[in-house]
Amino acid sequence: MGILDFLSGQFIDVIHWVDDTRDTMVWRFEREGHEIKYGAKLTVREGQAAVFVHEGQLADVFSPGLYMLETNNMPIMTSLQHWHHGFRSPFKSEIYFVNTTRFNGLKWGTKNPIICRDPEFGPVRLRAFGTYSVRVSDPAKFLSEIVGTDGEFTSDEISFQIRNIIVQEFSRLIAGSGIPVLDMAANTADLGRMLAEGISATIAEYGLSLPELYIENISLPEAVEKALDRRTSMGVVGNLDAYTKFQAAEALGAEGSAAGQAMGTGFGAGLGMAMGAQMTGMQAGPWGARPAAAQPAPAASAPPPPPPPPVEHVWHIAENGQTSGPFSKARLGRMVTEGGLTRETYVWTQGQDGWQKAEDVTELAQLFTVMPPPPPGA
Repeated sequence: MGILDFLSGQFIDVIHWVDDTRDTMVWRFEREGHEIKYGAKLTVREGQAAVFVHEGQLADVFSPGLYMLETNNMPIMTSLQHWHHGFRSPFKSEIYFVNTTRFNGLKWGTKNPIICRDPEFGPVRLRAFGTYSVRVSDPAKFLSEIVGTDGEFTSDEISFQIRNIIVQEFSRLIAGSGIPVLDMAANTADLGRMLAEGISATIAEYGLSLPELYIENISLPEAVEKALDRRTSMGVVGNLDAYTKFQAAEALGAEGSAAGQAMGTGFGAGLGMAMGAQMTGMQAGPWGARPAAAQPAPAASAPPPPPPPPVEHVWHIAENGQTSGPFSKARLGRMVTEGGLTRETYVWTQGQDGWQKAEDVTELAQLFTVMPPPPPGA
């Protein structure tokens, strides 16, 4: 190195930082021997701050602008170290550039479910996740509390700690909010704002602030969500009895279709076996085909099963504007004998078109024909 290079290196320093990354929060300006010259030019761009550290002690913090490192604009530094002109630097210092812009799209979420008491469902387990933004609000405090002497500090190195703080505050907030689970989706904006306010004091101790915090989703365990889906389906169905009948009809249709396919398959197989028997029943002889030996007749098929018994109706009785029942036909017979049922009594059963007199119902009319006549002298 020539004498001119040596002299220019001693007289002039240009200190600046152009960030080409998306996650660097702090970067230390590297200078041979950490020597900062008197009169050096310091450029701090928008979205940056420069922290001047002398012999391990924070000296000054520079906001965006162009500075000449001289005693007239560094009063704190002057009190720490007397500056002299010369070829050799009288002190060794470090300059840390701090990125003060927002770091967006950072994610947070609950690693384990949070148990809380829901006013409608009782104890439930909740999970939540979302995003947040972080920004360095106090470069000096951030450097002294978090960064230390790290020459390049990224957002990943602090995001884990911030996530833990968010989850802890969210657990406390959601457990004491009293908001039903089904109403939380409508209150995520308010919960996010309350969550950011709750952790602002803790984050400020690190020299940080959270400009934005969002709760994207609050979810229940999978089994509980399936139960809610079934409950919702029941509400959509409305008439449960009609829906049950519809499902039974659908099942019968599916079984009938399967039975028809099975019958068609069996019929085709039987037809093929019959044709094969006819073809193999003719055996070739010296003068042509001759029938094979007679085969034993197949055994008689089993008799068909008896039909199912008829369905017995149950009956309702209407008297004096009130209904009673249901009663079996045998019970109605006893009521006829006891006088509790007459020919004029109105009765109804499922499938009957409205209420009818007992004597007009064919199935019940016979109950009155078998009654004995009144005793003599009655």
